[in-house]
Amino acid sequence: MTNTPRHTTLIRNLMLATAAAWLVPAQAQSVKLFKIVSAKDEVVVGIDAAQLGSAATPEVQRFAALLADKSPLTVWQYASHKEADGTLVQAPLRQVAIFRNDLLRVEPWNSPLPVRPVAAK
Repeated sequence: MTNTPRHTTLIRNLMLATAAAWLVPAQAQSVKLFKIVSAKDEVVVGIDAAQLGSAATPEVQRFAALLADKSPLTVWQYASHKEADGTLVQAPLRQVAIFRNDLLRVEPWNSPLPVRPVAAK
């Protein structure tokens, strides 16, 4: 099989996309995702890692403690989103308030997609 210019461009673009996929999660570590499960529904939310602090306890436990201290807690709901170049990312959708009395469970949530942080306004 000979490499045509189109084939070479395709391979180069795939290699660049793969490299970008490895780099984006390192930048996105500033946002931690959690699945909030209530009696009515489930929602994936993101919170800045700095808000969780850096204690030795698991992140999910620190998130639950933050919710207990600051209920209702306003966070960003995350959903998959297609970027202009066609790549899928986890992106902030809207702000939501979480009330601890409506909550059944909080789980850490790992996205297979890169996570885009909330843009500063």
